[in-house]
Amino acid sequence: MERYFNTEGQCNPDIHYMVRLEDRLKKIKERFVDRNCYFVINKGRQFGKTTTLMALAEYLKEDYVVLSLDFQKMSNTNFENEHIFVLSFIQQVEAFRSALLENVGEEVFEALVSIKENEKVTMDKLFLILSNICGTSRKPVVMLIDEVDSASNNQVFIDFLAMLRGYYLDRNNTPTFQSVVLAGVYDIKNLKRKLRPEGGHQYNSPWNIAAKFNIDMSFSAAQIASMLQEYEADHHTGMNVLAVAECIFGYTSGYPYLVSAICKLLDEDLPETERFKEQINIWTEAGVAEAVKQILGEPAPLFESMVRQLEEYPEMKQMLNAILFQGKRISYNADTLVIYLASMFGYVVNRNGIVQVANRIFETRLYNLFLSEDELHSAIYNKAQADQSRFISHGKLNMDLVIEKFVVYFTDSYGDNDEKFIEEYGRKFFLLYLKPIINGTGNYYIEARTRDARRTDVIVDYLGEQFIVELKIWHGNEYNERGEEQLADYLEYYHQKKGYLISFNFNKKKEVGIKEVIVGDKMILEAVI
Repeated sequence: MERYFNTEGQCNPDIHYMVRLEDRLKKIKERFVDRNCYFVINKGRQFGKTTTLMALAEYLKEDYVVLSLDFQKMSNTNFENEHIFVLSFIQQVEAFRSALLENVGEEVFEALVSIKENEKVTMDKLFLILSNICGTSRKPVVMLIDEVDSASNNQVFIDFLAMLRGYYLDRNNTPTFQSVVLAGVYDIKNLKRKLRPEGGHQYNSPWNIAAKFNIDMSFSAAQIASMLQEYEADHHTGMNVLAVAECIFGYTSGYPYLVSAICKLLDEDLPETERFKEQINIWTEAGVAEAVKQILGEPAPLFESMVRQLEEYPEMKQMLNAILFQGKRISYNADTLVIYLASMFGYVVNRNGIVQVANRIFETRLYNLFLSEDELHSAIYNKAQADQSRFISHGKLNMDLVIEKFVVYFTDSYGDNDEKFIEEYGRKFFLLYLKPIINGTGNYYIEARTRDARRTDVIVDYLGEQFIVELKIWHGNEYNERGEEQLADYLEYYHQKKGYLISFNFNKKKEVGIKEVIVGDKMILEAVI
């Protein structure tokens, strides 16, 4: 069977194209498992946790007895009380009968199995036998548990963690696991738990023994290139592997699911379209942009989960809205709950001490979500939608006309509003105007490096043609000229000869309108509102 790109569950290098994990596994073994650490792999959804955990189980087998469990295989009923949990836990451990018999012998293993017949078996009895297994085994025993957060609201799970912690702290006197690895989205150390139906939410930290897991699980451009090189060796597309890898990384920042989703679309879906029927056109920057457009326009569990979390944590939604539309710079502080949660879910990262959305795809998906909430009630969106056909001619986007009409409509509709209103909503109004014009055919994203309270660059892709639009708040002629020079430099970076500059100017003597500005060999169409 030919290998393919996988976006559904665990990846296997024998049947899937994937980033090789050997370097990551070696680091985890040396930094954590060999050093007797207990730790949590706590990452956002579809970040490769299960793939890493399963690969780690295989990687450790030569030196350790590995018990690889999955709490997702246990129903809520299995966590109702201690007795049921212990029976369910033993049932999963029994799957490793061969390795246990080889390392601890039949008598010790059967002692574990036989306690299932005890109608009053308790957690402490289970741990006494697990301790005996760890002390008897020829190889040290490691336990991996996936999807631990599926059990996190249960008192029996907290008791289980407390027992692991107690044995860990007494490990110099009592045999216990060499290492315990828990994996899930939620950080079980700090989240509020509702432990009893009649109880309130409270913090619990039976896992404060955990070592900090500081290994980056996102993919670098070089790692993506290595994966693409394997694909190219099989398919001979003629792609520029490094350029395509850099392009994919630019959109995803190495988020594993998003990397695989783009590659899967390039491999399987784009060849079915008229525009990309020639293979040489698929694995290009234009092909990647088309794949990203499709990802942004389709439902997916990752994004559905994001919407649910935003509804559950409105303060997180408010923070992201302020970052995206107001250019607000928020200092990264992991002790701030809303920042901690957004980081735990994988939506934001710490870049140079500032909270930033984790990648361009998340960012654009969030923009689209927030904008869609305003679309039905937005006059400027409805106006652009009604005039959409005027801006497209022979498959080309007339960005000059888009800017010209935006200036006219914005000035007529919102020109009398105060400075604070424009600063907060000016950029949102431009995106609301742009979105229905390019929707379904083009795509846009915001350049994070230039987004702040004063300046935002919007990159628009429309059928392979790219437009750079800078939105900025007017802060005097000197600042404006500096902005023109910055935009010219940015055009050079993107190999563009022409760019667009929209200035929201609060000077009462301003001249509203459009003019052409030449900066070096670049032409800038500058609009003043």
